Amino acid sequence: QLQACGGGLVQAGGSLRLSCAASGGTFSNYAMAWFRQAPGKEREFVTTISGSGSSTFTSNSVKFRFTISRDNAKNTMYLQMNNLEPEDTAVYYCAAKSGPVLSASKRNRESRDKYDYWGQGTQVTVSS
Repeated sequence: QLQACGGGLVQAGGSLRLSCAASGGTFSNYAMAWFRQAPGKEREFVTTISGSGSSTFTSNSVKFRFTISRDNAKNTMYLQMNNLEPEDTAVYYCAAKSGPVLSASKRNRESRDKYDYWGQGTQVTVSS
């Protein structure tokens, strides 16, 4: 089970940190990811992290502003979002994939279908 939190309303240029708490399994056995869905748009990949935390991949659109991390001792994943833009407004979802290793295929890493478990989403709204 995944529980995302930390969303809110922030002005452009501001920062937020999202958290995703996991329960019901050995957290380090799962690769994790963040996706987001803006109104009227498809859910899109944001970033992913391996089970150990040693490997990450991030969408080019947020690459130098967003950082994914995890604390396996706390069964929690994080998304630090800096220099937020109105275009970042969306519901952010955390997701888990069975197996700790990230796929060598970019397509697979970014495909919603490859993730087995989803959190309920947390709203991020960035005002201009």
